[in-house]
Amino acid sequence: MLEFSRVLRDWYSVQKRDLPWRNTDDPYKIWLSEIILQQTRVDQGIAYYFKFIDKYPTVLALANADEMEVLNLWQGLGYYSRARNLHASAKFIASKLNGEFPQNHQEILQLKGVGSYTAAAIASFAYGEKIAVVDGNVYRVLSRIFGIESPIDSTNGKKQFAELAQELISDEQPGIHNQAVMEFGALQCVPQNPDCEQCVFNSKCFAFEKKTIKTLPVKSKKIAVKKRFFHYLIFKWENKIILQKRSSNDIWAHLYEFPLIETSESNKPLIFADYKMKEPRFSSEIVKHILSHQHLFVQFHVFDCKPQKTEQNWLEIELDEFENYPIPRVIDRFLPQLFS
Repeated sequence: MLEFSRVLRDWYSVQKRDLPWRNTDDPYKIWLSEIILQQTRVDQGIAYYFKFIDKYPTVLALANADEMEVLNLWQGLGYYSRARNLHASAKFIASKLNGEFPQNHQEILQLKGVGSYTAAAIASFAYGEKIAVVDGNVYRVLSRIFGIESPIDSTNGKKQFAELAQELISDEQPGIHNQAVMEFGALQCVPQNPDCEQCVFNSKCFAFEKKTIKTLPVKSKKIAVKKRFFHYLIFKWENKIILQKRSSNDIWAHLYEFPLIETSESNKPLIFADYKMKEPRFSSEIVKHILSHQHLFVQFHVFDCKPQKTEQNWLEIELDEFENYPIPRVIDRFLPQLFS
């Protein structure tokens, strides 16, 4: 077991990427990087990390920010609940913890949007706490090398992986060990077509020996994907446009969007008539937008006039003000067609 950590850390010392959050033990910056990297590729996340550090260099600066400003800075990353939880946790630290970032795994778990993995990463990277991280990369590495066939989405499987990860972690360098095992999964023991011939563990790897690379790790449950059909109505006239704010009990909570009609199928909505509108001047192609458990089929309908009927939650704004409102990425991608 000790040999595994030593070999892993030796590999990491040579192969690791030079990432900005690896050059600090500031728990705020490490926390920020971990939240950004949830559901986000490293190459995309780096730019956002620097934007946030530049705008909010401390947790207190983030706590004092306006939520809409934070969401606007987050725009393009998706999964906006991460940004709202980040902001809420900064406020919690400022008001309940006297501005001091929590200093161990259990205390870090108090933060909204922080689970065991993120808490373990921060605690080990910033404070040297000996607690193993277990994420998708770790599941893959451990299942293949040690031949664990327990489903990673089962209670027993999660317990087995957590116990093994904790048994393997280095006493002297828990933070480096955690960084190394995640980096190994990201660069070497990748999901598809790993280069096993060049792997430092190939002589001891169960999956390599048994040719079960493609079947490990095991996942027992298949999550059902929901299909939704969105029709956005874009009313544009006299340098004005209409937006509405999304509710807090659905995707993209608190972001802004154009007036929306959701239908059960992809056909154009008949509700155009309710706004006393003729056919739109332009209807876009249907765009498929994939979320973790939902597939959205989105179409934009542009009207070059003011609607004759309005809804209570509609907000009439000047086009010049549009950039001040945080919007979902699927709308952001459509804007070049709207403003061209």
